[in-house]
Order: sequence, then structure tokens, then C-alpha cells
Amino acid sequence: MSTNSITLVGAGLVGSLLGLYLARRGFSVRILERRLDMRKHEISAGRSINLAISERGINALRRLGLADEVLRHAIPMKGRMMHSLSGELTFQPYGTQESEYINSISRATLNKILMSKAEATGLVQIHFSKRVSGIDFDTEELYTVDEKSDRFDKEKIGIVIGTDGSASAIRSGMQKLEGYRFNSANLDYGYKELVIPPADGGGFRMERNALHIWPRGSYMLIALPNYEGSFTCTLFLPFSGAVSFEALQNPDQVEAFFRSHFPDAVPLIADLKETFMQNPMGHMTTIKSPKWNVGGKVLLMGDAAHGIVPFFGQGMNCGFEDCVIFDELLEKHVKGHTVDWEAIFKEMSALRPPNTDAIADMAVENFIEMRDKVGDKFFLMQKEVEKVLTKKFPGRYISRYALVTFTNVPYKLARDVGEVQDAMLKELCFGLANAENVDLKKAETLIDEKLATLLRPYADQLAAVPAH
Repeated sequence: MSTNSITLVGAGLVGSLLGLYLARRGFSVRILERRLDMRKHEISAGRSINLAISERGINALRRLGLADEVLRHAIPMKGRMMHSLSGELTFQPYGTQESEYINSISRATLNKILMSKAEATGLVQIHFSKRVSGIDFDTEELYTVDEKSDRFDKEKIGIVIGTDGSASAIRSGMQKLEGYRFNSANLDYGYKELVIPPADGGGFRMERNALHIWPRGSYMLIALPNYEGSFTCTLFLPFSGAVSFEALQNPDQVEAFFRSHFPDAVPLIADLKETFMQNPMGHMTTIKSPKWNVGGKVLLMGDAAHGIVPFFGQGMNCGFEDCVIFDELLEKHVKGHTVDWEAIFKEMSALRPPNTDAIADMAVENFIEMRDKVGDKFFLMQKEVEKVLTKKFPGRYISRYALVTFTNVPYKLARDVGEVQDAMLKELCFGLANAENVDLKKAETLIDEKLATLLRPYADQLAAVPAH
């Protein structure tokens, strides 16, 4: 369609998917990637955090005809399996319908598929071991380093899209410009990964179709299933304090901690002490970028524009949604062989931040829910009442979680709806002993008064959500 050549910085999930979207419209795409080709070289373990792909991510793949192929590598997770201190299991479904589930998939597996599909178009070239070290907007030059030879180069920039993650060199360059301020907030928690291997002879050693959580108040352990039968476990702990990573300095302390707080997980985790001591500790950062573009030359997308902690499972889904919105804007602003890049970049910078900020906030809130509230009786009563309302008032009461995870409505709408629902549920649950006895007449009045006007503009979109 066009002879425009575009440079993407970063061949991660968003960069590779964006390359596919651009190639589909006839653009020539060059992707600069600092890492080695993960399809040929083993990538380091310990920082992956399995992905939970849901409707927004699936929608982005569906538009390219890739959803079915990708989901063949995923494991459906139909709810949370809560592990009490005594080992008692409680299952909390994510939705009220069979089609409402999320999918666990390996980050590396998905990335490899997307890179190969992008290259197969013949219009996308990925240059590995090519690190972008900076960008100069005065001279309009991009600085690169060849990681193999340490050769430094600079080149004139054309169209550049930074998909280079939370430590984005492109965003760092933009920060030097007047009027560009990016907000970064580090969670005072870190994480380490562990592994539960498949059962002897194959198969899963725990319920395969669930996200397993060991909630312990100020910290937690989670486990997501992998296709071959293993589980990727992630321990989330404060950096410092009485119960923290700081307090786990040797293998004996690690073993004592796990036996005390996650006793049913200890026999399942492979090489617990050794793996814990060897694996790196990850950090989690929320990044908010009020402005994503510099004119029609440079744009941020994915984690480079919006760092989201992993507790709503939406980081990748949100980045993929960036690609969908970008593609829709391309459709809008292509006239013949001319593309109005400035209009596209400006609209992306206006449309996305309110929504990416909303999911960033909800992700932090969901961490508190997963860590603290899933064992709280009043919270659990609210969830039971929410299920009743969802069944009694289909299409009129849709939970915040369902809006985020099973639809493509704006994240900001989901957050606004969630705030209204929190107040409603507290009012309806006050003094309630059984969810089935909730005052449905009062509930309907509250729904009509407080929710209807928020959801009505999206009625057609909500009705059209496909089954997974």
C-alpha cells in the first residue's frame, strides 16, 4: 500500500504484533532488538511471569487470524484456586458462563510465534543484538549499539515507534524535551519465580484449569499452568520487613518460610532452596505517560508507554489493544498512498492514556484484592451477591472484572463502573447473612439509577462479545 518504512524499537510481544499489523497494510518494517534471537538461543529464566491472555489480547490476534493457533498453546484457567494455610482448597470462578475464562501461555512461546509470523510476511526484518541507546530530537538521530561488536552507530530517524518496554530508551529521550513528564511508581514488592514440574509420567500435579493462589495477607504465592504439565510459581513479597526478601538470606530460612506459610506447595516445588537462591528478584513498576508522541515522528506503545503491574493479567492484553487502536487509526488516516502520521500519533496520545492509566490503577487494586481480601468474609459475600446480580440482571449488571477481562470496552469505563458497584455492593451486603437473600428490588433500583447510564452507550458492543 505504501512505501513508508517504519522503525520499531523492540521485538517483544507488542513490537512483533505491531510489525504484523503494519505489514498487513503493506508497510516495510525494521525492528531493532537488543536481545539474541530467542528462537535460536535459550533466554534466561526467572523473570517471565506467565501471561494470562484474555479477550482484549485474543481480539488483537483474532483480527490477524492468529487467535486459534496461539490458543492451542494455552491452558484455560476458569477461576482462582485458593490454598489456605491448612491446605484447604476453595475455587472462585472468574465468570458466570462457560466461555468466561482466561488463558495461561508462556511469554516466550507467544513471542516466538509472533516474530516468526512477522518475518514470514516478507515485509518485517528483525535485527537482533541491536540496542537503541538513545534518540536526539534536535538532530533527529537514533543511536544504536551492536551488542556483538560494541559498534556504535547513528542514523537519521524516519517514523520511529518505541515498543522497547518499561526501561524504554525512546521514552528516556522524550523525557529530555520540555513538556514531557512521565510518572513512575515502584511497588515496594519484588517477586521470584519457582517451578512445579509435571507429574511423573506427565500430567499436572494440581488442578490444571485454575490460577492457584496462596494468599497470606501482606504477601502471596501464585502458580499458573504451562502446556506441558508444569506450573510457573511466583512469590510476591515486600523487599524489607519482618516477612520479606530481606529476611530470606540463606537456604534454611527459605525452607522454613515456605514450610510455615505454604506447606502444601513445598512437596511440589522443584529444588526449592536452590532455585530461590539462584533466580533473580524482579521489580514491578507502574509507568504513566501523559503524552506518547513527538509530532508525527516518534510514538510510544506497549510497556514503553504504560507500565502495569501484573495483578490484573492485563499488561500484554493492554499492549495488544494499543495495536488494535493504532490499526483503526491507520484505517482512518490513510488517503491513497499518503498517511497522516501526525494525526495518528496525536490521536493515540489522546485516546490511550486515560484508559491505560485506569488499568494501571486497577492492577494495583487487584493486587490488594488477591493478597488481602480473598479471605475476608465481607468481601466474599460481596462477590457472591455480585454473582446473583449478574444472573438476575444479565446485560444490566456486568462486573468490573468481566468488563476488563471478557470485553473490549474502554478500561476507564470498567474502572468507573467498578467504583459505582463497590458502593452498591457494600450497601446491599450490610447485615446480609446469605447472598441469595439479597434485596433484588433494591438492587434493581440501584442498577437503574447508577449503572444504566454508564453501560448504555456500549450495549451493542457488550452484546457482541464472542465466546472464547
